[in-house]
Amino acid sequence: MKYSLSDIARMCGGVLQGRDSVVGDVVTDSRRCAFGDGAMFVAMRGTNYDSHDYVGDMYQRGVRAFMVEREVVVAEDAGYICVDNALEALQRLAAAHRATFKGKVVGITGSNGKTMVKEWVARALPAAVKIFVSPMSYNSQLGVALSLLMIEGDEELAVIEAGISEVGEMERLERMIRPDVVLMTSIGDAHQSNFESLEQKVSEKMVLAKRAHTFIYHSYYKEITAATESLAEECKVVDAADMEVTELPLCNDALRIDAQEVKMLCRELGYGEPQLSPSDVAMRLEVKEGVDGSTIINDSYNSDINSLSLALDTLRSVALGGKTTVVISDILQSGMGDEELYSRVAQLVAHAEVDTLICVGERIKPHVGKFTCKTRYYASTEEFMRALSHEDIAGRTILLKGNRRSHFERVCHSLERRSHTTVLEVNLDAMTHNVGYFRRHLPMNHRLVSMVKAHSYGAGDVEVAQLMQRLGVSYLAVAFADEGVILREKGITMPIVVLNADAGSFDKMVAYSLEPEIYSFHSLADFVRSVERYGAHNYPIHIKLDTGMHRLGFVEQEVDELIALLKDSRSVRVATIFAHLSCADDPTQDDFTRRQIALFDAMSGRIAAAMPYDVLRHTANSAAIERFPEAAFDMCRLGLGLYGYGYCHNEELQPVATLKTRIVQLRHRAKGEAIGYGRSQVLERDSVIATIPIGYADGLDRHLSGGRWEMLVAGHTAPTVGRICMDSCMIDVTDIEGVKEGDEVVIFSPAKGNTLEDMAEVLGTISYEIMTSVSARVKRIYVRE
Repeated sequence: MKYSLSDIARMCGGVLQGRDSVVGDVVTDSRRCAFGDGAMFVAMRGTNYDSHDYVGDMYQRGVRAFMVEREVVVAEDAGYICVDNALEALQRLAAAHRATFKGKVVGITGSNGKTMVKEWVARALPAAVKIFVSPMSYNSQLGVALSLLMIEGDEELAVIEAGISEVGEMERLERMIRPDVVLMTSIGDAHQSNFESLEQKVSEKMVLAKRAHTFIYHSYYKEITAATESLAEECKVVDAADMEVTELPLCNDALRIDAQEVKMLCRELGYGEPQLSPSDVAMRLEVKEGVDGSTIINDSYNSDINSLSLALDTLRSVALGGKTTVVISDILQSGMGDEELYSRVAQLVAHAEVDTLICVGERIKPHVGKFTCKTRYYASTEEFMRALSHEDIAGRTILLKGNRRSHFERVCHSLERRSHTTVLEVNLDAMTHNVGYFRRHLPMNHRLVSMVKAHSYGAGDVEVAQLMQRLGVSYLAVAFADEGVILREKGITMPIVVLNADAGSFDKMVAYSLEPEIYSFHSLADFVRSVERYGAHNYPIHIKLDTGMHRLGFVEQEVDELIALLKDSRSVRVATIFAHLSCADDPTQDDFTRRQIALFDAMSGRIAAAMPYDVLRHTANSAAIERFPEAAFDMCRLGLGLYGYGYCHNEELQPVATLKTRIVQLRHRAKGEAIGYGRSQVLERDSVIATIPIGYADGLDRHLSGGRWEMLVAGHTAPTVGRICMDSCMIDVTDIEGVKEGDEVVIFSPAKGNTLEDMAEVLGTISYEIMTSVSARVKRIYVRE
């Protein structure tokens, strides 16, 4: 888009104050680093935030155009559009911009598979077709508006994803998107909590098609089939079940349905029926550990100006001020002339403060001089790979941003640290969603502590900490000093609390600015001595109270003595006072939990009131945030809920972890043969047995042997066979057609029946134990949708 501020004010019903200017980009997150010179910052107010506080910061970063909900004047050389509601104003602007678009618009909705189908469509269409696809999972009330505003205008086709979580939302999305064609992928229980029934949710999603001329669905979903009767008579209704898909012999029902809908959409748009492969789907942005202490951000399947901006933001958040390298190929089908295109790319790279840029391709070559950072050029990926040196890699965060023709996946493979075939995939978008979910239950700007102990419950350390720092969490909490030291050495600067602090680690904690949990008079005296040895003053500590957990902490009878020691201390300062709720997730124990909360309020209130400075208090864990609002106090702690697990299988939380591996061998075994150690399981039929490289040394519990757990191969279940070994195990794939060596096997995932909580139920344990049992030798990969 490209509009003057005065045009935008007219289109969205706002009032312009100050200087008029041309806007080419909309920024709603003050943490975003990559934006062009014509950016407009939109300040919003919500239940838990007010981004007007960052208008001044954005001005200092070069922004001169703003949309605000209250009067904010920073300087005379800036322009301000004043509106009553910034989100609604952006939606009106997006609708007006959409109205100028002459190409076709496809709206994609459904419970699951929206992003998958959207990206698959983008790869299935002929290369000559100029298409815009909404980035990542930009499908919310704000995300759809931002997506539409990214349309340049000369595309043949725009594909927009639309997601809802409550009644009334689709009406607003439809007014913006006004799709010519609607494709509904599926219907299921996802985000069901705000709907009275599945039928009500289908009805709400069907609103997207009320002015469409074509509606594509799959009759596998009976509720959607029934709802098609509500469509206007002039709307063409197309069942994708009639489409043949023969090129995907090994795929589950959900993938086959997605493929049928993709092929049907391409045909209805007039582009014929493409040959499909799951590998055609754009890979998610992945963060991987590289060789020579590097970190690799692999975004080598998307090449456009919008996705570059998002990838550069990720680079900045992961690098945490360390050295960065961006490897970028020619950007194809941008809709702009190369002069304008690479001028914008240069602006984004400059704002992201990239240290080194490596350009690959013929079209980018004439524009290398536009970049102000250290820049090198190579004609091809092969030439670049031959020239790579240790200095290019060591200790750097490297973003690979290429078009498909450049085959940057080869670069990623060469830079990636060799590791276990088995990987734990951690979805950072899901983690971000979970933080947002809990914040909705709390007052605006309420402080949070994120529990990243035990390798972030198995999810990894620095990557999770980086995300929490970016999301504005107040504290991190680790179990032992060594965990905190690792985070400090990897660039984490935010406050870190050590929960199991002991005298042997106090000196190290002071040296690395780690803050101890103090739970006894002995630990207090020992830590004061360490502080005094270092000559420090007013060092922050965290007082632990015992309100009924009976593990660690000061009891009520010790409060007066504790106050006497703390209130006049010059060595230490009480930063927070906290306690643990032992059963906040158990409704049968609610009376006990309320007594704990009341006791904590009384004890902590006495201590806080006696201190000559402000002290934060916190006792609520993830379950208490939802169930006991009176326990919020000044701060709350996110533990397992951060990772997508909670009491009563909360459907609103998104599990972040998927443990997967690959088949390394297939063998046909005859009925009567025994499998594994101890000949523990004798086959009752002729079978096909797959061996996979994961065992109890990787965290796969031996009690899952002999069919007690079923893994997923192409979406189909494959039970364990025989005993689980130290480094491997066997699964039965007899009933799955087309299986071959190298196929992916999912040990646990967010998929129904294959979740971490399902596994915990089989083992008679809790999700914590399984997550933290995944071995450090299992490689972690961090993805964004």
